[in-house]
Amino acid sequence: MTPQSHFYLMRIVAFLIALLSSAFVAMSEEQSKAQWTAPAAEARKKNPVAVTESSLAAGQKIYLKRCVACHGKTGNGDGPDAADLGIDPAKLSDPAIRVETDGELFWKITVGNKPMPNYGTRLSPADRWNVINYLRSLAKK
Repeated sequence: MTPQSHFYLMRIVAFLIALLSSAFVAMSEEQSKAQWTAPAAEARKKNPVAVTESSLAAGQKIYLKRCVACHGKTGNGDGPDAADLGIDPAKLSDPAIRVETDGELFWKITVGNKPMPNYGTRLSPADRWNVINYLRSLAKK
């Protein structure tokens, strides 16, 4: 093998490795998006905010300000910005939302998942728990 052919062979191998790496990263990102699950310890967290009229009102106010553009007024994932996201926002009114624990929802709101922003520094913990109480009322409708 000549030095020149060895050089070209090494470039092809490097290209193939880069191509495979990109494919694995893309697959990993897709799996992560498809399976957005909270760590077990986070999922076990209990909501310290009681479901009261004031909690529901506070949660609704935050929801209408921060969430309605994507998730829609009734939580059907049909907000005015939903079409531009490239994905379908979660349908928070779906009864299946009851399957997720308050801790899971709290974690998801806290960390976000693009295009959904993280609200860990944008909303206080109490505000996030109030939103969860309000989301539970959407699932019942």
